[in-house]
Amino acid sequence: MARPTAEKAQEVLMSDFQTLVADTEKLLAHTASLAGEQADELRDQINESLLRARETLSVAQAALRERSQEAVVATEEYVQANPWQSVGIAAGAGFLLGLLATRR
Repeated sequence: MARPTAEKAQEVLMSDFQTLVADTEKLLAHTASLAGEQADELRDQINESLLRARETLSVAQAALRERSQEAVVATEEYVQANPWQSVGIAAGAGFLLGLLATRR
């Protein structure tokens, strides 16, 4: 159950960042009509920043997938090794959340 939720959150985050990069690329393309040396320098700087952002996104995506997979595996192993303790922890967390929700 935790696996699909974590993967979905990951996918949404990566999709949002990729949309941001794509929108910035569109903005860069629309500024192509601007003339002058400063506009060319600005477009070059934006383009370099986009390339760095893409590289960072790729590295972050790989690291995030690896770390989340490790967390899911560790959690599943713990729950399988200690089922009653896991149930107790979940019940305690649910109780605390219930208390907090009723105070609002």
